[in-house]
Amino acid sequence: MKQSGINGLYAVTPDILDTAVLLDKVCAVLRGGAKVLQYRNKLADSQLRQQQAIALRSLTRAYGATFIINDDVSLALCAEADGVHLGADDGEISWARAQLGAGKLIGASCYNQAELARRAVAQGADYVAFGAFYPSSVKPGAVRADMKLLSAMRDELAVPLVAIGGITLANGRVLVDAGADALAVISSVFAAADVEVAAREFSKLFLQEAEA
Repeated sequence: MKQSGINGLYAVTPDILDTAVLLDKVCAVLRGGAKVLQYRNKLADSQLRQQQAIALRSLTRAYGATFIINDDVSLALCAEADGVHLGADDGEISWARAQLGAGKLIGASCYNQAELARRAVAQGADYVAFGAFYPSSVKPGAVRADMKLLSAMRDELAVPLVAIGGITLANGRVLVDAGADALAVISSVFAAADVEVAAREFSKLFLQEAEA
């Protein structure tokens, strides 16, 4: 498999406008062992998003985590992020690559479509994400993906696979067993009573795989 730094707990930030609160929660997630942090904030204006992204870049560097920006190539460049994650309507991978350069990561949302994943990888995506595998409170209308898709793509694609959508500690392990290299999680980590403990428990799902 191509080594890209996309593995383990892939924490995606919730829509938090209070930067101090956001940074406190992200610190807890990183202490808990998250390997990847994606900055996603649909409520913040451009100025706040820039401030938060730059602050998160410093945190992820301190913890040695991979830092990805959701949807925004310009912000990824501004914050010196490790890469960007693109949805189906967020522009061409080839264009993003031209802007970011060869050293940055590009991830692609492929929902429940194997052909989207094949096309993304052919265009240079460093990893692909499938889901939602379970009902999601963040995206209640998201298309559902079948777990068999992970297994099929694991055998076919030479890039990391990320599973997303309604993932909890109770259902995450079966996705890892099916072929997910990383679990993208928002609510089950950031809304937990103890964010650090929740992140640590998710991280253990991958340690169990390594020991199996």
